Amino acid sequence: MKNKKLSYLAIIVFHALIALIIFVIPFLSKIYALLIVLIGFIVITRNENRNNEALFVSAYLVGAEVFLRMTAGNFNNEYVKFSVMAFMLYGMIYSNFSKNAFIYFIYIIFLIPAIFVTTSEATFNVDVKKVLVFNLSGPLCLAICAVYMFKRRITFDKLQNILISLGLPIVTTTVYLFLYTPNIKDVVTGTQSNFETSGGFGPNQVSTILGLGMFVFFTQLVLFSKSRLQLLINGGLFIFISYRGIVTFSRGGIITAAAMIACLFAVLYYFSNAEGKRKFSFVFVLTILIGTGIWFYSSFQTHGLIEKRYANKDARGREKKDRLGGREEIMNQETDIFIDNPIFGVGAGMSKYERALITHEEVASHNEITRMFSEHGLFGIFAFLILLITPFTLYINNKQHIYFFSFFVFWFLTINHAAMRTAAPAFIYALSLLSVQIKIPEKTGEAN
Repeated sequence: MKNKKLSYLAIIVFHALIALIIFVIPFLSKIYALLIVLIGFIVITRNENRNNEALFVSAYLVGAEVFLRMTAGNFNNEYVKFSVMAFMLYGMIYSNFSKNAFIYFIYIIFLIPAIFVTTSEATFNVDVKKVLVFNLSGPLCLAICAVYMFKRRITFDKLQNILISLGLPIVTTTVYLFLYTPNIKDVVTGTQSNFETSGGFGPNQVSTILGLGMFVFFTQLVLFSKSRLQLLINGGLFIFISYRGIVTFSRGGIITAAAMIACLFAVLYYFSNAEGKRKFSFVFVLTILIGTGIWFYSSFQTHGLIEKRYANKDARGREKKDRLGGREEIMNQETDIFIDNPIFGVGAGMSKYERALITHEEVASHNEITRMFSEHGLFGIFAFLILLITPFTLYINNKQHIYFFSFFVFWFLTINHAAMRTAAPAFIYALSLLSVQIKIPEKTGEAN
């Protein structure tokens, strides 16, 4: 046990060092991105995916995506999504997939009509290939991940190890943010999302991945810390990641993390006996105290501006008319586009060009739901209903999956404020489809 604790600490330190090395020598970020994929394929091949190595490698890539983007490590914007899809497909070669996952093939079929609309209606100044890749890579990644994970049996301990694999590069991201902006007070001057505290990258996406990291290390803290050393490590990481997430001034990821943790508490409390309920009541109160402490420290570091941000006020304390940073107007416009094009929509990726005719400004949608409806029409509604309903049909006989609601909430809230710009919502959604068991008696790696 002592060796395990030391190795866990060593791995954490190693990922902190990656941030330091890449901060000093930025070019190494591309080497890091390449090594993850190469080593991943080697590991899966050597083990023939017997232990779901494809899941571990994919989780690690998903956790590293924002870091690779902010350090220019990605070879293109969809590098991680396509790599994750490749790992999922490669894993299925060795360990097959559930025949009942055909529902996600239907989901893909529902997205096809809008592709033909785009190719036939797009004007000469629209790069059709780029538009389709940008808007469909996320849904396609979700579908392939879902096919791989649909009813795939896995132990709860292994699921937690998958989360750790996802969380380790988030530690790297957080350390890099500290190196990039060590003094928050120097760069916070208003209540808008802050690129300086987000490593020079999009605060919305940084906040999203840090929120996911908050959940990962919170679960480690509450459920898997068996010693004081582990409590200190996981508690420290939870606090550090939470603080850096809050000071991005992007609310979506932090609110989503809070919702995930609340779902976990609700599930644990519901399924616990009387003694367990008393213990979790104590943990809940302690979590509230820790969260309050993080919040007040963040407020101190930002001169109280973070409180105004969450109260939807500007730096002078005046109420902002727009609560979602312009997203309401885009959502309303996409709703109008759907009403005008209810059957086939305006074509995949074309809603921003339709909106530009009105606003004279091309802005990509942040809401995947209204985007699907406006661009895919009635077929988009059917596709979304598949995503919404299918996980719950599996959960009926999958009550040991205590992270189910947390994962589903992450997907649903994230696609409402950050669309599917990263692979995280696609991958986490698919994790909700796993068949989680305390003990699996046979053929752990295979799907039903």
